[in-house]
Amino acid sequence: MKSATALPPKKAKVTTEVQAFGTIIKRPIALDEGVCLESVNTLNQALADTLTMRDLYKKHHWQTAGHHFYSLHLLFDKHYAEQAELVDAIAERIQQLGGVSLAMAADIAEATQIQRPPRGRELPEVQIQRLLAAHEHLLQSVRAGAKKAAAAGDDSTNDLLVSGALRTNEMQVWFLSAHLETRAE
Repeated sequence: MKSATALPPKKAKVTTEVQAFGTIIKRPIALDEGVCLESVNTLNQALADTLTMRDLYKKHHWQTAGHHFYSLHLLFDKHYAEQAELVDAIAERIQQLGGVSLAMAADIAEATQIQRPPRGRELPEVQIQRLLAAHEHLLQSVRAGAKKAAAAGDDSTNDLLVSGALRTNEMQVWFLSAHLETRAE
């Protein structure tokens, strides 16, 4: 019996970038190119931090344990999905402005300003505190970006950052904080 001869793998076409990261393509959206570039830079930072936040939620979703396992497992997954929606909205806004969004894990890890957690499992209280610290950083950064976008006349970026990122992250902070509150009896 004769075995079939394997064909050599096809080589991937080598292409050059059609747009370099950190540049914009001028789109007729009634905004100055400098405003677009500034918003793209702001949004790419928000994107890196939001992707990191999303992944932090998934890590904790997988690794939570203890008395409140079920409720935290569900909450972390819900917040993960909300962060994933934000990721898509932010990346699409970058494209609308004519920019190139961060997309690969290595680029995100390089750009994020959120502290990397340890690889191992942490207590639920530590997970929540870590998420709250990350949210606080993200909220500070997004607020500053929203103010810059508003001052530059980029209303759509401002709206995305305020109505999307700020409101979502503030709501998540509220839900997380409730797990750490204690009441005097």
